[in-house]
Amino acid sequence: MCGIVGIVGQQNVNQQLYDALTVLQHRGQDAAGIVTSDGSRLHLRKGNGLVRDVFQQQHMQRLNGTQGIGHVRYPTAGTSSSAQAQPMYVNSPYGIVLAHNGNLTNAEALQADLFREDLRHVNTDSDSEVLLNVFAHELQIQGAHSPQADNVFAAVEGVHRRCRGAYAAVAMIIGCGVVAFRDRFGIRPLVYGKREGERGVEYMVASESVALDILGFDLVRDVAPGEAVFISNDGELHTRICAQETMLAPCVFEYVYLARPDSVLDKVSVYKSRLRMGDHLAERIVERFPGNDHDIDVVIPIPDTGRTAALPLAHELNVKYREGFIKNRYIGRTFIMPGQSERRKSVRAKLNAVELEFKGKNVLLVDDSIVRGTTISQIIQLAREAGAKKVYVASAAPAIRYPNVYGIDMPTPNEFVAYNRTEEQVGQDIGADMLIYQRIDDLVVSAREGNPDIARFECSVFDGQYVTGDIDEAYLDRLSLHRSDKMKQRRDAELNADQTVIELHNHA
Repeated sequence: MCGIVGIVGQQNVNQQLYDALTVLQHRGQDAAGIVTSDGSRLHLRKGNGLVRDVFQQQHMQRLNGTQGIGHVRYPTAGTSSSAQAQPMYVNSPYGIVLAHNGNLTNAEALQADLFREDLRHVNTDSDSEVLLNVFAHELQIQGAHSPQADNVFAAVEGVHRRCRGAYAAVAMIIGCGVVAFRDRFGIRPLVYGKREGERGVEYMVASESVALDILGFDLVRDVAPGEAVFISNDGELHTRICAQETMLAPCVFEYVYLARPDSVLDKVSVYKSRLRMGDHLAERIVERFPGNDHDIDVVIPIPDTGRTAALPLAHELNVKYREGFIKNRYIGRTFIMPGQSERRKSVRAKLNAVELEFKGKNVLLVDDSIVRGTTISQIIQLAREAGAKKVYVASAAPAIRYPNVYGIDMPTPNEFVAYNRTEEQVGQDIGADMLIYQRIDDLVVSAREGNPDIARFECSVFDGQYVTGDIDEAYLDRLSLHRSDKMKQRRDAELNADQTVIELHNHA
């Protein structure tokens, strides 16, 4: 879950890249980076933090060039090292920078092949650096002094032959142009658009359509599974399907939680899909209260992504909809924070209850999804402290019981609150008077209604079925070891210790 953007324009693109990244900030709050090219040289700025913190006026002034790419990072590996901030760079061939959203499931094997056979060195644990070097090697094989579209597409074909997993990527080849490509299942989103500027046509690629909207680009379409879109330095657009046996199977969690509601991904409005999730969730609640004979006094969404589903749900139940929680906008997404104690503190700082909406009432809280259960249990406690008589909870997503291997840093299975538990047991564990989950079939229908051409959705966090077909228990065991809270805290401690040593050395 990262955000990527690339622009080939007719004037300096630094401010446009910055603006696009601020709109995509929800996709990554750990690090940000922009690299531009003025034709012969690269200008790079990246670092840990939010977009507004990484880029100051002096940095922006140095980011000259009419084309560039940008990235906001959310660490799927759980480490916050600035060395893994993107875009990443290799100087051979030509000079290439790349930004990536997703996760390569065969990254370890690829890294070994790069060292032994391709004679390339990878300096971090980032699979994005692996992807960059695979692409660079495949482009070098083409041997062209000045690569054309055919050479670039041939290199992307090589990437698809070698790489497994999820990847939506944008790369800039110095003196050549910008190429964007998507894995053969289209798991992570990628769109492109065009704009008629005063000096000519300009093109843009991004993770979500909303980034195009705010810059005045017209959405052309989604990048298809296995497709590459290449914009040359002279502004010519070329597209080609570069993978065999493609199938559109986007990640359904994009529609549940990850994407902004004003985005359109694979021809599906995220906003409308969440409205439909609320409609289906209302049907489940009616089933629990035959004849719609419920005792719910008010429906209250958990900001922000639970809001859209809560509106039609309240309407269907003929119950008042109220905003019962006020959110602090300066706290990050809690499910990606390492350590239960840190998440608990964050929830308390993030939300405050409006007492008059809870006191003496039976409330139905609507959340987009429940991962660890830490956040929702704290919110339930806030509701009770505000005077709620009963607290019901409805989740717009089904129970999450399996890890995501395609770019979302969800915890190990035994850290999921729903792991080996029934709906009733989870409700008891989080302290709710009743818990109602969305059915997976209803979730799929909610998203697919916008585009019946979608073959299937990547729903592995709910059903354990991994669309790429290369995930086994051994892989999941290694992933669980790497992603556990204990391991993340250990890596962060080691990173902080290394940073302290560097600072002491600099002072000495």
